[in-house]
Amino acid sequence: MKIQILGIGQIGLCLALLSGCATVPPSPEQTLIVTGCPAVVPCVLPASSPSTNGELLTETERAELAWAECAAQVDMIYSHQQPRADP
Repeated sequence: MKIQILGIGQIGLCLALLSGCATVPPSPEQTLIVTGCPAVVPCVLPASSPSTNGELLTETERAELAWAECAAQVDMIYSHQQPRADP
């Protein structure tokens, strides 16, 4: 009885090793990760020509949003350029 178990074990091992000989498609190409500075775009304030108080309020909010986006970009660049402290 022990011979059959050993024989089945050897056959299983043989089949497992032979399965590694099958042809497979090549691995996909690795994507590159860029660790440089983030992309910077110019800060632009939207053009406006309000004719009512409501439009003036809307244009003020748009200008404030544009300034906030520009400030966030400057802050991002500033924090990226600061030396990192080692703990």
